[in-house]
Amino acid sequence: MSDPLPGASEPEPIRIPDEDLDDLVSALNRTMAEVRQHGVLLDRLGSEAATEPDAGPGSEQPGPATEGEPEATPPLFILAMGGAQYAAELAGLANWVTHLLLPAYGREISSNRPWCARWYEHPEAVARLHALWLAWQQLTAAEAGHTGPSTWHRDHLDHAFLQLRSPDGPFAACTTSPSRPAHRLLSTPDQLGLAA
Repeated sequence: MSDPLPGASEPEPIRIPDEDLDDLVSALNRTMAEVRQHGVLLDRLGSEAATEPDAGPGSEQPGPATEGEPEATPPLFILAMGGAQYAAELAGLANWVTHLLLPAYGREISSNRPWCARWYEHPEAVARLHALWLAWQQLTAAEAGHTGPSTWHRDHLDHAFLQLRSPDGPFAACTTSPSRPAHRLLSTPDQLGLAA
């Protein structure tokens, strides 16, 4: 690095507004969740390759997919996932719900609009929020065009929140009885890294 010129003033430090930092944190969290998901896939592919029997010379082994057979792809929807893949996907979803969805769309909690801080323990909520997140990822990407976000609001957010936050939805009893036994645990908060 060169020395500053004599008489030159020090450059001003770069300042990033807080709202831009939140966007950067959210983008970084999404990227980290994707990297974890790729790691899970690579581990699974590596273990599958290691368990395939080694056929001797001259034997024919089919390629990744034979003609007419679709190539196996990992499940896209969270309820079809398991183990580490489910945990990584839920962690990414939790970051999105906590840092983007709730601050922007959370509104006040009431008996007419319930919400549960332990939403990740409700299978229906996990399913609906994951579907909402998948649609958000697709419809806020540059390829979605200028109307993508509007479509996401109209076709996805409004309907999902009507179902989740309805007085008889999955969080109905959580407002009046936060420790209700009907919470069906998918994973413990400690296992998901969500515990306070």
